[in-house]
Amino acid sequence: MLQHHRRTALATATAAALTGGLLTFAAAAPATAADSTVVPQADFNGDGKGDVAFSASGAYVNGKKEAGQLVVLYGTSTGISGAKRSTISQETSGVPGSAETGDAFGSDAAYADFNNDGYDDLAVTSMGEDVGSDADAGSVTLLWGSAQGLTGKSTMIADPAPYSHDKWGLYLAAGDFDGDGKADLAVSSTSTTVYVFKGGFSSTGKPGGTYTIKPPVVSGSYPLNLTAGDVNGDGRTDLVVDGYENRTEYGWNRNYWIPGTASGLSMASAKELRPGIITAIGDVNHDGYGDIVSGAPWETTIEDGTAVPYSGKGGKVWITYGTASGPGSATGITQDTAGVPGNAEKNDEFGSELDLGDINGDKYLDLVIGSPGEDISTHTDTGMVTVLYGSPSGISTSGAQSFAQSNPGVPGNDEKYDELGLDVKLDDVNGDGKADLIASSAENSGDGAVLYLPSDGKKITTSGDRMIMPSDAGVSTTGTPLFGANFGD
Repeated sequence: MLQHHRRTALATATAAALTGGLLTFAAAAPATAADSTVVPQADFNGDGKGDVAFSASGAYVNGKKEAGQLVVLYGTSTGISGAKRSTISQETSGVPGSAETGDAFGSDAAYADFNNDGYDDLAVTSMGEDVGSDADAGSVTLLWGSAQGLTGKSTMIADPAPYSHDKWGLYLAAGDFDGDGKADLAVSSTSTTVYVFKGGFSSTGKPGGTYTIKPPVVSGSYPLNLTAGDVNGDGRTDLVVDGYENRTEYGWNRNYWIPGTASGLSMASAKELRPGIITAIGDVNHDGYGDIVSGAPWETTIEDGTAVPYSGKGGKVWITYGTASGPGSATGITQDTAGVPGNAEKNDEFGSELDLGDINGDKYLDLVIGSPGEDISTHTDTGMVTVLYGSPSGISTSGAQSFAQSNPGVPGNDEKYDELGLDVKLDDVNGDGKADLIASSAENSGDGAVLYLPSDGKKITTSGDRMIMPSDAGVSTTGTPLFGANFGD
């Protein structure tokens, strides 16, 4: 059966559903049709440099355990640090509600310019929020971007079906699903129904309309992740839904591609994909179609109706290439694949997290893969991140890189249970047009940390890198804040 990836296990321990590696639609200018060849990045203050939003959903706020905070590190000419940032909770002026035990504010987030004012906004989940007598009802808040970035000015997106499910906003994905130039928002919960709020959001959070889709995940389960991106190159964003399929005894993991149409997401042409919880969408071979990259970090899965173990035992990354008719052929990569750094070993969780971006500016999107369960020397679960580069033939292992805290120049040291690669992201945070690498860890027994490794224009380098700690962003290390465990997408 599906083995939940490490970050989900941490989320269970802290009552925070942690997701990541999701690529979603965003624009520094008012939203336009989705582009499968470009990986968008958040720009909350409109300065042209990528900003990084992430969770500290286990953080204490005003003495409330696991009330949760959201941290935004703003891009500068020298990258990201704690010097230019926003730290937001439900105690921040303008944010609805108040910090309460177990709210897990910031547990998931998705960005886009929802109100078409030229600044990216952020939809944020508080998945443990109690609403009236409805325990763990969950809530979704829209934080509005501005010249000052995210300040707390916000509004809530009401649950259309309260009391019918829990954890409203469990997973979020943003995209222009109907191609009308306005950013839409897909929202899931503990039901199988996904709600889609059409773009044209007002300042009060009222959408341009609402509809639902019902992916074929097994009854009694719910989507495990949502990922948005244009796979078939038609200018409309598609949605990939992860879940348990309902045809076999155990309900193995499966992904479903749901295309965008002029009327929005349509189940009529949905296709089943290779397995994997964490999914990214972008054009790795520069052919104009978005490719679907899925991480399957467990040891055994279902392929073509048969349960099979992976030869390397340490996880697998599937790349499904986009075509004009949607998902096409697929290829798999493990740490046993020639040229991939490391050795595939049990519980490495290779593919637990991943993301796409153009590190060297060659228009072929590159791939970063997290392996938080990687053992290095005698250090159990110290973690590692791997970088593979795009090419005309797709993701290549030529020139592959790997980074651990034992690499020369990388801050810190390999230690047990650091779990570097807990989440990963590729964004241009210094404005040079090349994607930089950001990776989180469970440093210091779950306090968490965020590692910044810049691009030198050709590859990822340790020159100018830094480690951002909770104290750098005003986050308390009481309890287990899991600073950086989930990057917004």
